Order: sequence, then C-alpha cells, then structure tokens
Amino acid sequence: MGCFAHARRRFFEALKALPNAQRKQNLAAHEAVRRIDALYLIERQNKDLSDEERTRIRTEEAVPQLESLREWAAKMRHETMSSVKLGEALGYLITQWPKLVRYVENPRLAIDTNLAENAIRPFVMALGRRNWLFADTVKGAKGSAALYSIVSTARANGLEPYAYLRRLFAELPKARTVEDFEAIVPFNTT
Repeated sequence: MGCFAHARRRFFEALKALPNAQRKQNLAAHEAVRRIDALYLIERQNKDLSDEERTRIRTEEAVPQLESLREWAAKMRHETMSSVKLGEALGYLITQWPKLVRYVENPRLAIDTNLAENAIRPFVMALGRRNWLFADTVKGAKGSAALYSIVSTARANGLEPYAYLRRLFAELPKARTVEDFEAIVPFNTT
C-alpha cells in the first residue's frame, strides 16, 4: 500500500526548493499537486458510501485520473533532470506507482496511510523510539516494529490484541492461499 500524501509532499518540497519568484508560476509541481488533489476530492466526496458504490466511483472517476497522472508523470520525467527536486518527486511517484494505485482495488483501503500513521504515532512516541535505540540488531528492531504495527491494527479494528495475536499465530502457519491470509487480517476477524 502506498501513500499519496507522501507523493504529494515531495511536489511541495520541489516548490519550496525554487526561488520565491518562481514558486507562484504555473509549474509542473503545481500540476502534480492539482491532479493528486482531484483524487483526494473523489475520496472525500465518497467516504460515506457503501463499498460497492465506492468501488464503482473509483473505477469510473479515479482510475481514468490515475492513468492520466501516470502518463503525465512519465512524460515530465523525461523532460526533467532526476537530480532536481521535481525530478526526485516524479521518480518517487513513478517507482511507487503500483503501491499508490492499490487503494482503488479494495474499497476499504484509503488513498494514503495517514490514518495508520496517526494511530501508531502515540505508541511510537511513548514507547518505540526510546526502546528501539537499544535494539541489538536492525532485524530485531524491524521485528518489534512489525509486532507493534499488528497490535495497533488489531486495536484499531476493535480486537483485543492478545487474543488476536494468539489466533494469528495459530492460523498463520496454516495459510496457503490469498483467501487464507485475507481471512486472518484484523478487519476480517470477528
């Protein structure tokens, strides 16, 4: 899952890198932000719809805009030096593309990861950063972060973390198909 908020932020950084006199001109970075904002507008207008309606609207409205954005970004990348901030922003958008567009495949996914990041931020601030400083290995720190993420996701879905982890650790070794894995993710667990 990718995050359009991160992609959008890179275009703002490209604008900030310009001299003040050039920032207000109609630049490619402004165009990228405008196009991404149009995708966010679709999401805001349809946040309260059913999964079926949201899927239909994303297919009819967001998918064509996404295709247009990808084509535009590919063209602009050929015209822009990769070492400048705009080139970096375009490069990020293009390399992250498969992850960025994944949200249109599932109506329960958001266009960005802001909700997840905001959910784990208090946990990270209170516990994680201080404790990860003393992790023996990078692999251990990443393992701890993954476990904390699972616990936070379980809580966000109204599950008791210990009970969910017990079920996850019991069912995960048996999972073989995509359906098996989907059946044990927190939002599919009751």
